Amino acid sequence: MNLRTLFLPALLALFGVSAATAQTAAPAALPALRVLSYNLHHGEGDDGKLDLPRLAAVITASGADLVALQEVDQKTTRTGGVDQAAELARLTGLRFRYGKAMDYQGGAYGQALLSRWPLEEFTVHALPNPAKVEPRIAISATVRPPGWPSLRFIGTHLDATRDDTARWQQALRLNERFGHDSIPTIFAGDFNARPDTRVMKVLGEHFTDASAATPGPTSPAKQPTARIDYVLLRPAGAWRVVSAKVLPEAVASDHRPLLVELVSVR
Repeated sequence: MNLRTLFLPALLALFGVSAATAQTAAPAALPALRVLSYNLHHGEGDDGKLDLPRLAAVITASGADLVALQEVDQKTTRTGGVDQAAELARLTGLRFRYGKAMDYQGGAYGQALLSRWPLEEFTVHALPNPAKVEPRIAISATVRPPGWPSLRFIGTHLDATRDDTARWQQALRLNERFGHDSIPTIFAGDFNARPDTRVMKVLGEHFTDASAATPGPTSPAKQPTARIDYVLLRPAGAWRVVSAKVLPEAVASDHRPLLVELVSVR
């Protein structure tokens, strides 16, 4: 008999735990994930001020583990040549990956993902652009939170024109690319579509709207009337939504941030 076998029953008794209880106790629940979707308006607030530290403070205060950011400049003239994703990562202490949608003012304009954990297998996915206007993309990465199953994190920013043809085609492409496998997926962004539109309805065939139970408008920031920012999930049975809310930040950008807290049920 080794020492562990000899002394374990005595130690358990000391703390009032039986050996049988110790052997059959359920594993600890996984911690919740906090997911934030935020359109940054290239760092310019509703007051006209370019202020990345203010945006970083909003992200940090939210406690988000995963963040999908839209309208992010990288070394453009209008934002002083700053690599905004890198700077926000520095200010928040999160990791980042950046996806360029297009060249702009000597730099790039696109989206970013922030994460507490490494963003692996990062990919930029071009989306349909039938009218040849502003290019649109989705960005995806694999994230492995400690103790969690590996998951896929996607960010996007769909077309904003009044005619929804491009948004519709983009939604179909996203369903085609991400809507048919069993990988646990969190999909966040500015979809430029209200919940009752055909764009969100077709995405709803493959994804679950995590904030549907507590809908709140996200745009414009000062007096929001439109719900166009979302956190979507798939497969439906892999998640439980703990909470979903639009944060009451009305100045730092022209959108309000959407925060969703999730737990895995697998």
